[in-house]
Amino acid sequence: MNKLLATLIAALFATSAFAQAPAATPAVTKAEVKAEKTVGKAVAEESKDVAKADEKVAKAVANADKKKAKANSKAAKKHADAAADVAKADPEDKLKAEAKAEEKTAKADLKATKTAVKADAKVDKVATEAGADKAIAHAKTTEKKAEAAADVKKAAAK
Repeated sequence: MNKLLATLIAALFATSAFAQAPAATPAVTKAEVKAEKTVGKAVAEESKDVAKADEKVAKAVANADKKKAKANSKAAKKHADAAADVAKADPEDKLKAEAKAEEKTAKADLKATKTAVKADAKVDKVATEAGADKAIAHAKTTEKKAEAAADVKKAAAK
């Protein structure tokens, strides 16, 4: 049993000695350092591009919310004006005033809805463009990583 154990331990040490990778040459080390630097720059640039894209989307959402709020307040004002006109109307002209008020409020609601839809469409457009910008930034980073890995392999092959 002791001989078997000693043989196994000796075999383990022998295989670990042969499994050691050769020491990296200065050219390979230099290439690895350069690759890490390049990849770091690419990742930082990608982060910057993603932040810019997110900022554009946030700005578009804020503008859309602002436009929608303004349109809704205008519609509410038109509703109030129409209700005041109905209240002021003579009893015999009440039905005519109510019909006019309903028409006025319907137009105001339509305008507010159109504004909201256009604002949301613009947000969607900006979000799509931002997604494309993010994808391009990621592709550029991936390209830099691949180039760096290829440079390291070239240096190792020399």
